Amino acid sequence: MRSYFVRQALINIRKNLSVHILSLGTIVASLLILGLFLLLFGNLNNWLQRWGSALSMSIYLKDGISEYRRDKVDSFIRGLPGAEIKRFISKEEALKDLRAALGDDAGFLSRLERNPLPASYEVVFGSKGTYGVNPEKIKGELEKLDGVEEVQYSKEWLKKLEGFLDVVRLIGFIIGGLLCLCVVFIVTNTIKLTLYSRKDEIEILKLVGATDWFVKSPFLLEGMIQGTIGGILAVLTLFLGYLILPTHISLLGLAPLDFVFLPAGYLILILILGTVLGVIGSFIAIGRFFEV
Repeated sequence: MRSYFVRQALINIRKNLSVHILSLGTIVASLLILGLFLLLFGNLNNWLQRWGSALSMSIYLKDGISEYRRDKVDSFIRGLPGAEIKRFISKEEALKDLRAALGDDAGFLSRLERNPLPASYEVVFGSKGTYGVNPEKIKGELEKLDGVEEVQYSKEWLKKLEGFLDVVRLIGFIIGGLLCLCVVFIVTNTIKLTLYSRKDEIEILKLVGATDWFVKSPFLLEGMIQGTIGGILAVLTLFLGYLILPTHISLLGLAPLDFVFLPAGYLILILILGTVLGVIGSFIAIGRFFEV
């Protein structure tokens, strides 16, 4: 009996192959966009957590600071618990780093009459030294020192970026919901076309005593097959893109972003989602057809 349903579903697909190919392409595109969002969001979230877990500070100095004042700042930094001066960046080095970051767009810097960038210290706190450290208090103490212009620390940026990430998450849920509705709509209309193409055959089956579920089951399987294949193709396309595109990106001198592929749980989610949406689309199509 089960083999009959599967065979009928495959026959339906073969008879309306062009329609199913177009429908499958739309399903793959929708699930691919959803998978791409999960990939980008997951990696960005991991990068933010990794970057924010270690405390780091940028201490910007005033222009024209004397050697004596700078030594006082240097000594204060070295006296902080767990602090390590990763790098002192002079005004010249800061401008050089900016030129390198801008690349071909750095031409306008040559027209500057003076170097507007401040000298700065890059300070990191070891994982043991971070325990019990109050970055806001340290920032306040540093900014009181003569010669210090401004202090920024990593967790300040992390809070701002986490707010941005919450907005991205909300947008992702909205887009994901719309894409799911799109898949259901496509599957529903594809199954409808199959049903109407076999309308006479369905009426004959009903006349000879076939139950509703006997008639409906091949169409449910048809939607399930379509959704499952769409999910598989979306995952394979996403993985192929992951292999081709660069996976190591440096962002403005911050911690490098190393892309990792979606974990198995997310891949299974995409496959199950494709199958479930295919079945839902089929249910809607046959429900409306048998009401007529």
